[in-house]
Amino acid sequence: MSGEQGGSRRLSTKEAAERLGVKAETVYAYVSRGLLSSQRETNGRGSTFDVKEVEALARRNTRSAAASSASGELAVRTRITLIEPDGYYFRGVDATELAGHYTYEPVAEWLWTGVLREEVRFTAPEEIVGAARRAVQALPEHSGPMDRLRVATIAAAAADPLRFDLDEQAVLGTARALVPTLVDALPTVGHWSRDEHTIAGRLWPRLTRRAPDGPWMTALDKALVLLIDHDLAASTLAVRVAASARAHPYAAVSAGLGVLEGPLHGAASGLAHRMLTEVLDRGSAAAVVADHLRAGRRVPGLGHRLYPREDPRAQALFAALAEVPEARAALDAAHDVVATTARHTELYANVDLALAVLTVAGKMPPEAGETVFAVARTAGWIAHALEEYGERPLRMRPSGQYTGARPPQPLPTPQR
Repeated sequence: MSGEQGGSRRLSTKEAAERLGVKAETVYAYVSRGLLSSQRETNGRGSTFDVKEVEALARRNTRSAAASSASGELAVRTRITLIEPDGYYFRGVDATELAGHYTYEPVAEWLWTGVLREEVRFTAPEEIVGAARRAVQALPEHSGPMDRLRVATIAAAAADPLRFDLDEQAVLGTARALVPTLVDALPTVGHWSRDEHTIAGRLWPRLTRRAPDGPWMTALDKALVLLIDHDLAASTLAVRVAASARAHPYAAVSAGLGVLEGPLHGAASGLAHRMLTEVLDRGSAAAVVADHLRAGRRVPGLGHRLYPREDPRAQALFAALAEVPEARAALDAAHDVVATTARHTELYANVDLALAVLTVAGKMPPEAGETVFAVARTAGWIAHALEEYGERPLRMRPSGQYTGARPPQPLPTPQR
């Protein structure tokens, strides 16, 4: 015990951290969030904590873990994103409002540090960008965007000898360099850029040959902000598991990229892109929707299990695209898909359909939405990794429910 102040026993920061099963930095985070109160030691060299407060917080954390175990689902404490039936919030702030007022870099920086700086710009050392570019250029021509982004991440990690430093400031430095590295490592297909100092401006010529203007860049930047995070999606959970094992940030992001490639996650916008292209070619959604239903397939871009009505990300991105004259036909086609499907079942647009409008109208390939999704979500993955580094290591170790043959079993016989 650290001693007594005012007649009550006090714990040192180290003792409080050990009782809570967290790092000392997390104890101070609890203080900043109002979950604990602290007092300076009499010698002024550190802080002390009330035993009863620490014990109460430890019990509350244990109850949360027990409730998670009883429900059969993994629950993870997070202060990053809250999802409600009618909206989602970054650190308690409406994410769609953030997307309407700020661009990608300031929101990412704020999500990582809690400090909003509108003028922030992300840059990367040339040796790291160069390593990522060379690795991507060595891939076969048919490689997809996720192949390129995964390889770029691995190459950037190999070029960074300080990648194992998990100090918060070191991880922040990695984050600010990794996002632009991923963008700059992608091959360019056009020569247009409205602002090469922003992530949206640098990403645009890697998505399309179409020349951008103000409304287009606003729509792309808004898409990046809207997609930064969405609580514990499958890819984000993979990132947190990696961070729990104290994998460095590049490895944690690699884990997220691997999961994102699944057709039920980041690749879903490509399916919506192809469907929307077919609707425009055929002039109506009715036949296209009928073909999907007849084949027993879900109509891409519709429905989200977390939102009973329209995905708020889709609403916000549709609103931005409504300001782009060239997007009118694709936007009408998307609304036609929703209206046609609504005759049979009550489903609403999700963000994949809105991304498809962006990529179809912008004359981008079907995989472009996946690229936008991955670049945007990298910032959210880093935010979750930072949060997980402050928790007890290896806490994400669920037990399997073994359903195989009970031991003892005889040794297997070789096949001849």
